[in-house]
Amino acid sequence: MANADGTQLQQSSLQHQTVLLHEAVDALVWRRDGLYVDGTFGRGGHSRKILEQLDSGGRLIAFDKDPQAIAAAGEIGDPRFEIVHESFAALREELAERGIEKVAGILLDLGVSSPQIDDPVRGFSFRFDGPLDMRMDTTRGESAAQWLARATQQELTEVIRDYGEERFAVQIAKALVARRAESERLGPLASTRELAEIVANVVRTREKGQNPATRTFQAIRIHVNQELAELQVTLEVAAEMLAQGGRLVVISFHSLEDRIVKRFMQAQAKGPQIDRRLPIRAVDLPVPPMKLLGRVKASDAEVAANPRSRSAVMRIAERVAA
Repeated sequence: MANADGTQLQQSSLQHQTVLLHEAVDALVWRRDGLYVDGTFGRGGHSRKILEQLDSGGRLIAFDKDPQAIAAAGEIGDPRFEIVHESFAALREELAERGIEKVAGILLDLGVSSPQIDDPVRGFSFRFDGPLDMRMDTTRGESAAQWLARATQQELTEVIRDYGEERFAVQIAKALVARRAESERLGPLASTRELAEIVANVVRTREKGQNPATRTFQAIRIHVNQELAELQVTLEVAAEMLAQGGRLVVISFHSLEDRIVKRFMQAQAKGPQIDRRLPIRAVDLPVPPMKLLGRVKASDAEVAANPRSRSAVMRIAERVAA
């Protein structure tokens, strides 16, 4: 595979190191004959490990939006395994089509994978010059370039501020609108390098160890793929579809995702709020649907081997009531 400048991109740089591999699978698989869901197949690290833990009666259904991930899943010739080319937000519909009402566990490994980041053609990274795509599913939907070509200044500001937590969101949005006004002379904004340069010219304060375009790229990617909206929907569905004793395991890589997961799991563990002034006996109080099983971070050894695991936070909850 070649870089945008024509040089060869080493295949090893596109390989994915699965984060919290053993910790996630150990937390997820509590019965070897269960039916499990890997909501983000990626390059199959978690899926392959799950299959190792299952016996002949076990089953795994994996989801992914990325056509390259679907192609990688074709290498798994295990009759207990099935891959679905869909977002995990389609979990309920896809399982219903297969006559499945309950599952033993659901794993969600959120965010963007190393092969996606490291491939310039995908447009996720400011480190390479490539097309402004950023879609996880390149077969459908609006690319980052298409959205930037039509979004209003207010929309740009809100996305960059809310999804990137960028304090220079207003200035960046103004710069992007100004660049769009020059499209007839310069052509449309269509490359990751130019977007990164526009942002760098506006963001005057540098955070130690962070490229000034980091937050803006994150924000646009989240918006283009509707990542947070899909996560909210999927958490609700996942909780409903877990069998009693079933596990929900979620790995997040930034605070926006983790905040959503944390609040959802905590709310599920508290259960419905009851007016304490009502004459209800303790034994008659509703049982919370889930209980929290913990929070896990990557070990020092894993972070040293794979720096991208540094920000990973894994949360685990178990279904305790039908």
